[in-house]
Parts: sequence; structure tokens; C-alpha cells
Amino acid sequence: MRNLISIDRAAILKRYKPINSDTHKGIQGHAVLIGGSYGKIGAMVLSSKACLKTGCGLVTVFIPQCGYEILQIAIPEVMVLTDVQEKHISKIEFDIMPQAIGIGPGLGQELGTQNALHKFLSNDKTPLIIDADALNILSQNAAWILLLPHNTILTPHPKELERLIGKWNSNTEKFEKTIAFSKLHQLIIVMKGAPTFIIDGDRIYENTTGNAALATAGTGDALTGMITSLLAQSYDPIDAAILGVYLHGLTADIALPETGYQSFIASDIILNIGKAYLSLEE
Repeated sequence: MRNLISIDRAAILKRYKPINSDTHKGIQGHAVLIGGSYGKIGAMVLSSKACLKTGCGLVTVFIPQCGYEILQIAIPEVMVLTDVQEKHISKIEFDIMPQAIGIGPGLGQELGTQNALHKFLSNDKTPLIIDADALNILSQNAAWILLLPHNTILTPHPKELERLIGKWNSNTEKFEKTIAFSKLHQLIIVMKGAPTFIIDGDRIYENTTGNAALATAGTGDALTGMITSLLAQSYDPIDAAILGVYLHGLTADIALPETGYQSFIASDIILNIGKAYLSLEE
């Protein structure tokens, strides 16, 4: 495949920035994660916990009111802001100025949520990662893609990618259409799969970590949190995507001897982020 770049440990170490010994939470980045709806607040629990564990100094979630107690109890380290609606997001407003925003996990596709997303995208200039239902809403409103800041990161699984770029008849056509989409809109596309590829215009990065254990609910929510965390820590968008995908896969490789394929769940990603980082320090 043309311009294929392998993401291995050597490539990651060139991009990885160890923590400065005199840092503090105020300069480790503030991330905001937007999502959740009635019955899908767990997606925001996973995403925000992964965001914190990936090194972000401060994490705020913006969720419907029904998730307030859940988040406050599940993750006391995360700050919580709520929408005016009980069960879905309808108006995305907050006074803080984060370094990065991730939107989509558990979001749902209520009409009010779609309108809120449009208004948010019309005004946002913060580095952004878009996942899950936020991607599905974009695919139904293609003109809104023009509102995205350049180098916004999209993280579709195969079905979400198909909704964005249309059907393909071969693997070659899938890559051609994704590259064209990336170049047209100046976006970074994380094509989740086995393996995961990252498309940045003509450059194609192939991840070398991860295994079939990741084929379970919530792993994409964790990845969104991880990449948002790295964006908030001032990594360039392409480096945040590459390092996030690599660490995400590495957690599954580290956990596999203890969990096996069948018993691995998304929370095991979060449990092993520290070990993944430590392996880079060896």
C-alpha cells in the first residue's frame, strides 16, 4: 500500500513526550468530554476515566442530568457539568476553556441533540475528536463536516466509516475513498479495526498493537478518552491519534495473558494504561 508507515515502538518513542518532573495539573491539560444519554452514561464513565489515566491534568464531562450521580460516584476525580435536559443533551454550553474536546460516546441521536451538535460545531475552535453518535449525526448532515476545524480527529468503526464516505467494493476502494475524504476536509481518520489504520491525507499509518480481545463494548469510548487526553496535553493531532491508538492496543496485549480473549472488557484497557506507559519508559 502506498505511503504506509508502521506504528511500532521505535516510531512511538520518537513522538512520546515523558512527563516533566516539575509539572502540575494546571499545565497537564484540561479536557472536556461531551456525551451520554439515558441508558448510555457508562460510555462517558469509560471515556473520562481513560482520559484521566492517559495523563490529563483535569477532565470535565458534559452529560444529561440523569448521569450526574453516576459520574460523581464512579469517578470522583472527574468534574461534571449537566445539560438542562434529564435524558439527552440539548444545549452544549460551558464557561471553561479546555485544550481539547471529545464528543460522541453514548450521545444518542435525538433531534434536540443534533441541533445542539450543529450549534456547538458552528462555534467551536478547540482541538476536537469526534466519535460514535456524533459521527452518525454528521453522516446524516454532511454539510456540517465543513464546520470542523482542520485536523479534527474522527474515529469511526467500519459501519460508521461507511455512513461517512459511502459503500466500497474492495479494500483498495475503501482506502481511496477515506484518503479522498481526509484530504478534502483536512481531517484525520482513525479507521478502527484489526489492524487500525490512521489516515492523514496521503499518509497511512498502520498500528502494530492490539488483538481480538478489543472486540467488545466500550473499547471505542476508552480510545476517545485516551486521544482527547493526549490532545489536551498539547500533542499535535496526528501524534495524539497515533500514540492513543498504539497505547490502546498495547493495553490489550499486556492484559491478554491474564484475561484471555473472552474475559477482556473495556475497563481492562483503563487498568493497563499505566503498564503501557511504563513499557515505553523501559
